[in-house]
Amino acid sequence: MADPRGFLNTDREVAQSRPVEERVKDWNEVYVPGSLLPIVSKQAGRCMDCGIPFCHQGCPLGNLIPEWNDFAYREDWVAAIERLHATNNFPEFTGRLCPAPCESACVLGINQPPVTIKNVEVTIIDKAWDAGHVTPQPPDRLSGKTVAVIGSGPAGLAAAQQLTRAGHTVAVYERADRLGGLLRYGIPEFKMEKRHINRRIEQMRAEGTKFRTEVEIGRDIDAKKLRKRHDAVVIAAGATTARDLPVPGRELNGIHQAMEYLPLSNKVQEGDLTVSPITAEGKHVVVIGGGDTGADCVGTAHRQGAASVTQLEIMPKPGEERAPHQPWPTFPMLYKVTSAHEEGGERVYSVNTTHFEGDEDGNVQWLHLVEVEMADGKLEQKPGTERKIPAQLVTLAMGFTGVDRENGLVEQFGVELDERGNIARDGNYATSVPGVFVAGDAGRGQSLIVWAIAEGRSAAKGVDRHLMGASALPSPIGPNDRALAV
Repeated sequence: MADPRGFLNTDREVAQSRPVEERVKDWNEVYVPGSLLPIVSKQAGRCMDCGIPFCHQGCPLGNLIPEWNDFAYREDWVAAIERLHATNNFPEFTGRLCPAPCESACVLGINQPPVTIKNVEVTIIDKAWDAGHVTPQPPDRLSGKTVAVIGSGPAGLAAAQQLTRAGHTVAVYERADRLGGLLRYGIPEFKMEKRHINRRIEQMRAEGTKFRTEVEIGRDIDAKKLRKRHDAVVIAAGATTARDLPVPGRELNGIHQAMEYLPLSNKVQEGDLTVSPITAEGKHVVVIGGGDTGADCVGTAHRQGAASVTQLEIMPKPGEERAPHQPWPTFPMLYKVTSAHEEGGERVYSVNTTHFEGDEDGNVQWLHLVEVEMADGKLEQKPGTERKIPAQLVTLAMGFTGVDRENGLVEQFGVELDERGNIARDGNYATSVPGVFVAGDAGRGQSLIVWAIAEGRSAAKGVDRHLMGASALPSPIGPNDRALAV
């Protein structure tokens, strides 16, 4: 145990954010650099080392949280990163982007603020990078087997790194011009600076992983031909089919999917563009969708100089305390204020968009909405609540409905889909086509980054076993399991 009385004597303290008026003028991460180090050891000391660490159950990766909390408390950063890397290939990603279901499952959280697990995690990995403790781990010998990984998001990168370290020759195919998937072009810089992706890619290159950008399987390379070139294939292409809003006026200029809007601002930060062709500058912005992607649109609009930002959500406003049907240690749906929401804007709940109204040039100018309420298990419109709000830029952040069906990948491989439109797989992450596996959102549906990494690691185990008859890689989670046994 770290500090036997830490949870009694130390209050929860989280990372310090930069002032709003400062951070909205740049795209750097919102937190004060180095602000965690003076407090994180004491925060790690709040870990109770419970008899049954439910944080393990809350984390799909099965992170050894009490162990690295103890090492962080003692400031043994070398041992801490060893335990952290034992279950998580990319803690610098999860430590910045994961909503931390582990903290919702923390035993201390039953009647006190939980341990700041996420802050401890990101401090451990950042110190490891700074101290040179993150080094390439090439395999001792090669297996002679080749594996293609389709997609370089967190699932694809995790699968590729595990398979490379197992001795296989791995090639990662990415259709974008840079590696990282949604980490690269779906996550704004203020949430995670892309230097974190770049140095992981360099580590993987040094280990032997090969990368091919601007290659779309299904269009640039026939999927069947790819299958013949390699001994196994991992599909980690994500669930990129965005949910649309088929209402009158949808065709007006200025209405965009979130993944049309967000990547452009990232390309500006990469130096590809001087100014985003879709900008919020001087405009009344409406974001439809109350999730994390919607919040990313809100923060981006603030930095682009929007005149106003309004975020709409069809569901009621979540409570600030656990609902009875979401007891500890489950992950509750709570009202949360992200860094983007701290920066301004209005959030409107229990409303539905009825139609858009434009000007004579075909540009959106107004969004018409109506309040809704739950009646007999259905959302019904409330008569007399119709109104309109100014909207000169609208972003649709309503989630994703499944894997891309337009590029030919699914049809060319001939893989079966499940009832939700995802690629079907068995307990080893194998699809209906021998030698073809699937991991992450392509098989699971839209989910968390921590699930993507967990599934990438687990799919790698299935591939390794398929190729070699047995595998020494960490034991996998099943597609429906809640925890990873290591």
